[in-house]
Amino acid sequence: MSVRVVARIRPLLEKELDRDVIVRADRVAEGAPLTLVKIPSPKNETEEFSFAFNRVYDQSASQEDIFTAEVAPHIKSLFQGLDVTIFAYGVTGTGKTHTMRGGLKLADRGVIPRLLSNVFRRAKKIMKDTEGATSVTVALSYYEIYNDKVYDLLEPPEKRTPTGLPLREKDGKTIVVGLSERLCQDLKDFERLYIEANNNRVTAATKLNAHSSRSHAILRVKVTQTTGDAVRESMASAIDLAGSEDNRRTDNGKERLIESAAINKSLFVLSQCIDAISRGDKRIPYRESKMTRILSLGQNNGITIMILNLAPMRSYHLDTLSSLNVSSRAKRIEVREIENEIVYKQPPRTNSGLGGAEMQRQPLRPINSVHNSHVGTALALKAAEKAAAKDKPVKAFAVYADKKPASVPAPNTSQPRQPLQPKRPSEPVETQPRPSKLARPTQRSLPRPAQQAQQQPLKPQPQQPTITLTPDQIEAMVEKKVAEILASRVAATTTAPDTETTTTNATQAAAISEEVQRRLEALEQRIEREVQARGGNDGRSEGLRLLLQARHAKERGDEEAALRFYESALPFFPGQPKLLGKIERLRAKLGISDSCALAPRSPAKEAKAAAARRAAKRGEEEGDDNNDPDYDGTEADVEDDADDAMLSPSKRKKKLNRARSKARLSQAEDEDEPAGPPSPRTQTLLDIVNSRDLARIRSLHGFGAKRAQDLVDILALRAEGGDEGAGRVGSLKELKALPGIGGRTVERAREGLVVTC
Repeated sequence: MSVRVVARIRPLLEKELDRDVIVRADRVAEGAPLTLVKIPSPKNETEEFSFAFNRVYDQSASQEDIFTAEVAPHIKSLFQGLDVTIFAYGVTGTGKTHTMRGGLKLADRGVIPRLLSNVFRRAKKIMKDTEGATSVTVALSYYEIYNDKVYDLLEPPEKRTPTGLPLREKDGKTIVVGLSERLCQDLKDFERLYIEANNNRVTAATKLNAHSSRSHAILRVKVTQTTGDAVRESMASAIDLAGSEDNRRTDNGKERLIESAAINKSLFVLSQCIDAISRGDKRIPYRESKMTRILSLGQNNGITIMILNLAPMRSYHLDTLSSLNVSSRAKRIEVREIENEIVYKQPPRTNSGLGGAEMQRQPLRPINSVHNSHVGTALALKAAEKAAAKDKPVKAFAVYADKKPASVPAPNTSQPRQPLQPKRPSEPVETQPRPSKLARPTQRSLPRPAQQAQQQPLKPQPQQPTITLTPDQIEAMVEKKVAEILASRVAATTTAPDTETTTTNATQAAAISEEVQRRLEALEQRIEREVQARGGNDGRSEGLRLLLQARHAKERGDEEAALRFYESALPFFPGQPKLLGKIERLRAKLGISDSCALAPRSPAKEAKAAAARRAAKRGEEEGDDNNDPDYDGTEADVEDDADDAMLSPSKRKKKLNRARSKARLSQAEDEDEPAGPPSPRTQTLLDIVNSRDLARIRSLHGFGAKRAQDLVDILALRAEGGDEGAGRVGSLKELKALPGIGGRTVERAREGLVVTC
């Protein structure tokens, strides 16, 4: 059986108006009972939400109607051994306490007083029908959960502890340790106890409710039926939950905020438990709150009734929707209806003969030694046993033997005991063999080759001399050898002649020079291949050759020739800071001023220099003099030859790939602004940008969502502020000049088009 969920719409208060009512009860068909709650959508008033429950009570429903239809039919099940749980749920100010407790007038009494009245009435009827054979007792327990701490309401507040009462698990149920239980004979006793306990409950005034409950109150009614030796117990629980609060509307202070946080947390955990049960999760978070741990919704056996209290006003719109969603999911929770077992009384145990004045006590025995048992007689006996054990012969042990060990003659104690056989071959071996205590292994324990060898007669073998060294001797030899090596190294460093050092340095320098020479030759071949790939028309190849010749001259030590080659290469690479720095350092080292010339040039060299200057001038006009990929790559390789020699082949290959990619990118930069019409890929890039299509612009390499949106916005603003052509981009230079779009981004997008085309 699932949890029975009923909804009650409270009547209007004095200050509330009918025009603000948005919640109404409805029925599925004409003549059917009210089972639907309808409420408009907070976003669209024309849309209406509908929630179905087991029963819905509108504003005209009375306290008696709700009790008679929902609670009274289950009083009989309570006396049949089933547990009954009734709890009120809803937002603050919706009438939960009024539904459960009610008022002082007879017509305003709530569920709890009417429940006790019916329990006492049925108990008297049962005792009357059985003519006293069955006795019924009713006991009450009343406690509250305030700030997630359990306090007994039947005890005065002075006896409360700061931590509250602890919870324990017993027989699958959660019990409150130290909770008091009071017997009630009739309804008057209950009213007296109930009024006193409610005075101990924490209540306070908020902006939405003048008597707001600040705690969850749980009333336990324990009904015990005794018929002879059979005892049947059942429990009725009436729970008045505190309402969830929106602190923005209640205008709570500091203390009220703490209480509100605890209330909202427990109700949130309750909604989590309901969601987990409805989804069929394996783990239900009962233990995250004491209220859900005590309620144990879905784990308790018996009948569970949930009364949802609703406020019809528009000011409760969102809170009402939240309560309706939680309650509609609670309908899917299944509860097992299992009757409590009948317990039979056991006769009290008799302890006759085990105590009393007539029992004869045995006299106490004297204890010789209380603190130490190994003294006195016991110690003397052990000493005698040890003395007798000295005359026993030494045992012969058989290790890994299936048969009985062979009889071993008693050892001769007159001769001194010989040392054991050494385990290491380096240890000295005694000439006289010592008889072993171990028995010879059987044939079964030996492998086949060993058995065959054992069957053949043994041939006498000549004894070979063995070298015996102790660990101390080995360590001494090692230390001596290390000391000799260190001494030879020190002597070599201090007493070696200068000629030997000079020879060693020259050999190392020659080796390094050979390695550098090999690198330079490889670099020169690579430059030649690149020049051939470009068709040999590039005028800067001569400058690269001059740089390599300068490097060769510098390696030979001819600094004047190196300076001459560097100066000859300068017209090909004007304005390069590294090349200018080399020239200045060489001039300073050689003591040559800027006005001095090193040597006269031949007419052929002068013609080459003039051609180089003309090519450099053309490069300046094209705007690519400062971004020379050939020079940058070659100069970097020339400078880093010594470092590349120390790199592994894989790292050297990666570095070469990075240099090549950088050269390709620089070449693309040189080609992006031709003198004639734009290239196809440039025109494609401009068409994509001018289309203002966000998806196409985002597909460009290097353009993200934000940059694409910024570009579209910029073009739209330019189109609005000028003529029709102001919103279009005519060249890559104009595209690079746009705010937020740099040259690097444009080149990446253009490079991506080249790759994909």
